[in-house]
Amino acid sequence: MGLGNKIKNAVGIEGNTWEYLRPIVGYNVANITIGGVTNPLSKYHQQFLNYVEGLDTRMTGTISTIAGVFDAITDLAMGFITDRTKSKLGKHRVWIIAALPVLLIGYFMKWYSFGISGTGNENALFVYYLMASFIYSTGYTMMNIPHAAMLPTIAPKYFERTQYKIMEYIFNMFGMFPSFIFMSLILGGTSLDNPSAADRPKYLFCGICFILFFCWSPIVTFFSTKEKSSADMVNPPLNLKFFFREYIQVFRNKAFRQYFFIGLFYSFAKNFYGDADQIFIRSVADKYSHFANLQTIAGVAEVAGGPFNYFLSRYMDKRFCGLLLTPFMIAGLLINGFATPTTPVFFIYLASILYNFGFSGPGFVVNNIQPDVTDVDELITGRRREGVIATFNSFLKKTSMSISSGALGYMLYYMGYDVKNPSYDMLSGTAEVGIRLAVSWLPAIFTVISLILIFCYKMKKRDHELIQAAIKEKHETGTCTLSGSDKKRLEQIAGQRWENMWIGQTGVDRKLEEIANI
Repeated sequence: MGLGNKIKNAVGIEGNTWEYLRPIVGYNVANITIGGVTNPLSKYHQQFLNYVEGLDTRMTGTISTIAGVFDAITDLAMGFITDRTKSKLGKHRVWIIAALPVLLIGYFMKWYSFGISGTGNENALFVYYLMASFIYSTGYTMMNIPHAAMLPTIAPKYFERTQYKIMEYIFNMFGMFPSFIFMSLILGGTSLDNPSAADRPKYLFCGICFILFFCWSPIVTFFSTKEKSSADMVNPPLNLKFFFREYIQVFRNKAFRQYFFIGLFYSFAKNFYGDADQIFIRSVADKYSHFANLQTIAGVAEVAGGPFNYFLSRYMDKRFCGLLLTPFMIAGLLINGFATPTTPVFFIYLASILYNFGFSGPGFVVNNIQPDVTDVDELITGRRREGVIATFNSFLKKTSMSISSGALGYMLYYMGYDVKNPSYDMLSGTAEVGIRLAVSWLPAIFTVISLILIFCYKMKKRDHELIQAAIKEKHETGTCTLSGSDKKRLEQIAGQRWENMWIGQTGVDRKLEEIANI
């Protein structure tokens, strides 16, 4: 066997390399935009609102909280809508194109207030950035949820989904790295000055460049990815009662509950740290000139975790990378908990490397098990509800981000943090405690909980193959013949008794109205 074939075998590529990779690449090109747009926001938008636009942390926290409620509503609605969409092009990918102009308009608005900031009217500025958040989050929801919902249908095999996910990870980097490096260079390069109102033109320029950079990749995915027609799909009657039951019912699925809470606590850890990191670097560690360098090193460390995640998922199971890498994340968080202005900068870099290398593990677990949870849902209900499951991926990311940003804003405001006097020598003792809680201790607690939940998640490759074989047999014959031990294993994964699930009941399918009344 030649070296090329050995490499193909190691990474799991079958047949012609390009023919195998082409659909994976085509689907994931959109992640340049889906993953990329969030990075400049997470790194620089909080400081833009606080230090450039002059909104205090309570006002930015209120924006995040209200936007989070709005996100929750739109996420739930979009998952329901995409599952019911009838189109010859498929029920998911048509929304990617429809979302693009909404996303780009909202994204530009988040970096430019059309002169409102120059008036000094904080209330008007508050309303404007709240509206910008609404528009941006609506566009992001319209694109992200249908895109994620496509994966279980276009990639039905257990490890094939991991290959799609590692390619998603790569294309996320293609979006995140250039946007971050570009913005860092525009704002000052490797030795950043403290941001101020004089920097507004720089943020405007970045906003214009970003909408140009992010406008093309969803279009490529739309034309490169094929879905089955949903034009003849039969939907149950639309009513509010059915809508709520769709989302309540999914929590009957034990695998989904585990996925949901792993993602929830991981997202809280990541978002508290992400929102507080720039404040910590500026006001506690007093090393803001290193911020761009730290973020670059952080990105490299996260990328370095990718091969570990992929091969651990291929040769062990999908949760193992989380079990192995999460302790590194915790170690990085704890180092920050003790940092001061006199701490050697080496330890600040070390904390960033450990944290970012580590958080790639649980993050990969959450994204990697999502499509498999969809199959467990079909085991219980007899239906494909990719949109409902995918909703919670977006819901966890955006809503946890809004809640953590809101909580951080209020916590720092009432603990005495003043964005107009952010230097360490002006910092009160309570404000310093609040920053340390947000950047270290709270994320560390959330991460430990996430690690425990990853350990408790048990579905492996054989289990997934068993689930798919059982579903196929049931659809084809109306019955499912499994051994007692296999039935018990599926009961443990689903958290339901065999006879209470669709897979264990007589008949090929049941009416959707009956399913909705479970």
